[in-house]
Amino acid sequence: MSDGLLGFGVLELLGYAHKVVLAPRGKAGTEIEPFKWLNVLLGNLKTALSGTHHSFKFSKYARRYLAEVQYRFNRRADMAAMVPRMAVAAAQTKPCPKRIILGLGKG
Repeated sequence: MSDGLLGFGVLELLGYAHKVVLAPRGKAGTEIEPFKWLNVLLGNLKTALSGTHHSFKFSKYARRYLAEVQYRFNRRADMAAMVPRMAVAAAQTKPCPKRIILGLGKG
């Protein structure tokens, strides 16, 4: 099921069943059941990227912000274990100079 983007036509050529759902504009389009999870995901990503770090220089720290979002997303199934796992990873990681973290020089 998709929103009718032309690229999804390839699915039918490959033998997969594909149903196009053209969502109405505005709030009514967000209420279609198959697309609700997608709207939640996009809203969460937008908030994580723009809302959380709005006062910092995004271009300077973009790699870190995206890595944080990726870490959270990949571990979203077990949120309670995220902090203990991060603590273990931090404890087992060797010290690293700031210049290496920032990508400014070799170790």
